[in-house]
Amino acid sequence: MAEEKKRKAKMIQHVERCKECGYCVRSCPVEALSCSDVVNKKGYRVVSMDEEKCTCCAICYTVCPDNVFERVED
Repeated sequence: MAEEKKRKAKMIQHVERCKECGYCVRSCPVEALSCSDVVNKKGYRVVSMDEEKCTCCAICYTVCPDNVFERVED
């Protein structure tokens, strides 16, 4: 029987939607998100994601009021 390859997801960010509310940073259980000094076109500091720490739990997606995060399957 052939070994089934596991599907791996990843989180992507749409930084131009970010309004610096911080809900995602406070909600991330593995502290993969942090405030950065990068400013988007609207003048808000965007969130930085540590992809090595991220477990793709999608809590950031759930709490974000501006749809900054998207979970995609590889």
